[in-house]
Parts: sequence; structure tokens; C-alpha cells
Amino acid sequence: MNTSKSARLGALVATGVLAFGALAACGSSNNSSNNAGNGSGGSGGSMDVGVILPDATTSPRWVSQDAPNLKKAFEAAGLKADIQNAGGDKSKFGSLCDQMIGEGVKVLITTNLDSDSGAACLKKAADAGVKTIDYDRLTLGGGASYYVSFDNVKVGTLMGQGLVDAMAAQGHKSGNVVTVDGAETDNNAALFKQGYMAVLKANPQYKVVASQSGEWDATKAGQVFDQMYTQNKGNIVGAVVANDTMSGGVIARLKANGVAGKILTTGQDASTEGLQNVLRGYQAGTVYKNTALEADAASQLAIALIKGDTAAAQALVNGKTRDTTLNVDVPSVLATPVWITKDTVKTVVSDGQADASQICTGDVAKLCTQYGVQ
Repeated sequence: MNTSKSARLGALVATGVLAFGALAACGSSNNSSNNAGNGSGGSGGSMDVGVILPDATTSPRWVSQDAPNLKKAFEAAGLKADIQNAGGDKSKFGSLCDQMIGEGVKVLITTNLDSDSGAACLKKAADAGVKTIDYDRLTLGGGASYYVSFDNVKVGTLMGQGLVDAMAAQGHKSGNVVTVDGAETDNNAALFKQGYMAVLKANPQYKVVASQSGEWDATKAGQVFDQMYTQNKGNIVGAVVANDTMSGGVIARLKANGVAGKILTTGQDASTEGLQNVLRGYQAGTVYKNTALEADAASQLAIALIKGDTAAAQALVNGKTRDTTLNVDVPSVLATPVWITKDTVKTVVSDGQADASQICTGDVAKLCTQYGVQ
């Protein structure tokens, strides 16, 4: 359970530590599932910071948003960083962990592929005297020094409430709902579900008739949605889908059944595909998590940890997140997510976290004009 201190976060935003727009995405980075990644900042000597991102498939954000935002944040902070992507491979994740510890990094920032392999890496780092930051996903049992993310229960709440509001606006005052959840190995998926299920429980006119994991995969999500759709003989009025990638897979099945836009979905990450589906009216909305905020918070924490300034690190903390394996609360820097609908897609673009030229193609071009996306 994440608990935020909103006043403290407001102070951070006011002082620019987590200011929106402080960092803009700088296009696609060299990080991918198949390459070595980027070094940034500084010159000579050992690396200050090592970063391991998880993959390039569960969400496009890891390559198009997080990698460039982190690179820019570390460069601005004067830190020499090694930013790599594990490509969804747990063996590669472990090798990168060993490599970075061997490079002499002072701080290691990781987004795990699962808690077991993530915890093994964090324990090696701790044994080597390296401070650790869980980035976006909490590694259960890992014992990270700090956790940087968004309020993930709030992410789920936004999806649930967004769907409820959109279904009501369509005239569906009641009906059956299904959920396509994230991977069971991802602690965030449980937090998202906690948020949207609480909303649906508070709105009993919408009955949750089935829930399955889509494993953060578009094809898998489409398949499990098809099963739930068939089992309920098409008697569904909405679907909470836990991210934009999976929502794309579900929407493909809705199109095949001739009901795209009639049965709305949700998503998160404000990906190009997700924003297009919002504008098309297939997706009720997407949760926008400005990853520049995460990147900036991670760099600020890294600076404090490298300097051994515990007070400065603690000053950034505005919440705590429960590690249910170790039964401890991890000090957390939690940014606030935002629900994006057709009318606010332009916000993501103006923040520099999406490219209008990529969104506004084909049939979406006229919709961009209509909703001021440029």
C-alpha cells in the first residue's frame, strides 16, 4: 500500500525537484532489448550510477521515455551513468547487474523483471556496498534503499473511475465488466488492481464477471479477453485493461467483433498507440505518468546517496511502500499520475513526453486537429 504526503510532494514540485517539464523526452535512445545502452555525463573514472531497465516490449515507455529522460537527468546532474536494457532476459539482467557492480557504480537503479531475480541483484549490490534504488517497480524481498515511482494504487483508481465515468456517459448505467490485469510477477500490477477493484466495488451497478492476467503482452491480453467475451456471450459494457500495450490487443479483438468504441477499455503509459486509441474513442483514457518526474527524482536521490547525505535523500521522500516479503516500508518518492482523455492528449505532447508527428497519422490526423494536438 502506497501512502503519500501530498503537501510534501507539492513542496517538491514547487522547488523544481519533481517539476513537470523540467526534463523533456529527447526522442528514442540507443537503449533497446538488443544493445548495450548509453553512458552519460562525466568523463573518465568509474561509473557513478548504473541503470537496468527491464525490456522493450511490455511498454514502449522504457525505450522512448525512461531511457532518454534518465540520460538527460544524469547529464544535468553531472553524473556518469551506464544505462542498459535487459531485453526481458533474466540472465542478461543478472549479467548487467554483475557488470555494473564490477564497474564500481556507487548507486544501482533497477526495474526488475520479477522480484526473485531483482532481489538477487540487489543483494549482490548491498554486499558490495552499493546503494540501490527500485525504479517504477518495487522488488519484493530486495531491500532497496529507496523506491521511486508513481502512486500505483492511484494509477488503478484513475483507470477504474475513468471507465465508470465513460460507461455512464455512454448510457451504460449498469452492466458486466471484465479486467485484464498486469503480470502476476509484477508488484505494481497488484497495486493497480487494488485501485481499480476498489472503484468497481464502490459502484456495484457494474459487476466484475471475470478477471485474467494479460501478462503485459498485447497478444495474450487479446486472447484472455476473447475468452471472457465468449464466456459472457458478449454481454460486457467495459473492460479495465491495465496498460496501453494490452489495451491495443483487446481493441483488436473488439474490432474483430464489431464493438470497438461500444465496449470501452482503459490503459496507462500514454503511449503513442494508447493516445491514438483514446482519440479514436476506443479507449476511455490512459493514465499519464510523466517519467521525467521519476528520472529527476532518481537522479536527485543518486546525488544524495553518492555524497552520503542521508538528510538530503530523506528530504525527497514523500511516502512509503510496503515490501510484503520483508514486512518493511521502503522510503519512497511517489509522483502523481494523471488521467488523460481526448481533451487532454495535448498535455502529454506539450510536456514533451509524446510526439504529435507520431500520434497524428492516418485517420488520427483530423482528430488531432479537432482536439488541438500539435
